[in-house]
Amino acid sequence: MAPQTLTFRCALITGGAGGLGKTMAQWLVSKGKKVIIVGRTESKLKETAQELGLGASYYVLDTGDIPAIAAFCSKIIADHPEVDCLINNAGVQRPLDVNSFEIEKADEEIAINVSGPMHLVMGFLDHFKTKQNATIMNVSSILAFVPVSIINPVYNATKAFQHFWTMNLRTQLAASEESAHIKIVEIAPPSVGTDLHRDRSDPDDNKKHNNKSALSVEEFMTDVAEGWEHDSDIIAPGMAQDLVNKWYQTFGHMYGEAEKAAL
Repeated sequence: MAPQTLTFRCALITGGAGGLGKTMAQWLVSKGKKVIIVGRTESKLKETAQELGLGASYYVLDTGDIPAIAAFCSKIIADHPEVDCLINNAGVQRPLDVNSFEIEKADEEIAINVSGPMHLVMGFLDHFKTKQNATIMNVSSILAFVPVSIINPVYNATKAFQHFWTMNLRTQLAASEESAHIKIVEIAPPSVGTDLHRDRSDPDDNKKHNNKSALSVEEFMTDVAEGWEHDSDIIAPGMAQDLVNKWYQTFGHMYGEAEKAAL
């Protein structure tokens, strides 16, 4: 039997103090799940945890601080042995022009969007293998499938990493008896009205009044919740679904053949 998504008890959500992370935390708490929200700014985490109520706790972590992640995972497992879900949601998106490239900012974006989530998966994986049910969710982007946002070359590439990493992670874990019970989910949002574009000249260009195809966080959550309840492997809210479908129609059979050859 294929693993189910919502059988976990306690979810750790990076970037959980606001935006998509906070919205997912609110929904999970409303369904009786415990949540651990993680982020860089303690004041925001504390405020959100208080809003969420008794089912929530918080920890401070910069997911781009790679050397700190192993100790962080060990502490979470010691403090909350019930944790059985990881939602890699934290991310940054920075406009970068290769003609005036600040490589340090690119390195930081890669650390937060790629290395941090990967280290978190590996930091919790052995623990999740001991659980009856466990779930790992990675938030990619529709830009992982069609990199049409030309001003975000590093962001687009980091989200493509999340897409392909999540596909391979799912395949490899499903092939092992000790990890086949771990559900692997990819969430690929389109533009959603959060603060993700705060570094742009117009930080509100992902809001509905500027972008008719953008989703509100409520619309995003409606589609994500439906995907969770249907145990979908990939959840593409709003207009993202059509683009994801086209990608899988074109390349899905090739990946299926590669899976068969590898396993």
